[in-house]
Amino acid sequence: MSAPSTGRDSSTRLEQTGGPQSVRLDVWLWSARLMPTRSAATTACRGGHVRRNGEPTKAAQRIAVGDELRIRSPGREKIIIVTKILVKRVGAPIARTAYEDHSPEPPPQLAAAPPRRDRGAGRPTKRERRALDRLRGRNEEPPS
Repeated sequence: MSAPSTGRDSSTRLEQTGGPQSVRLDVWLWSARLMPTRSAATTACRGGHVRRNGEPTKAAQRIAVGDELRIRSPGREKIIIVTKILVKRVGAPIARTAYEDHSPEPPPQLAAAPPRRDRGAGRPTKRERRALDRLRGRNEEPPS
């Protein structure tokens, strides 16, 4: 009589066969450190911010090596090619080997730091606020 199958038996089989062939998308995004939590990965998939091979995807869809993922975040889109399947979260150096990043460089205006006031200078005066608004392109004319 054989013992009932447990989760440990299946993980041993996965190690013997060279690892899993596919994994859930939200688990992989979290494991590869592209999302801070698994629930954040699920929410991004539900919101349509993640595409697999050009198609909108669900968090439970299985991904495999060679899949292209496009992940939209505010002001940026990451283009990722899956090179390794990860089932659990690993350190950052190992996680970077699990994908190839083909993302375009961010626009230069996002990389520039916003202007800062000197510490202890207090609030900007009305004149300084108006100058800042003009600089940012938010010059509103008062109603006549």
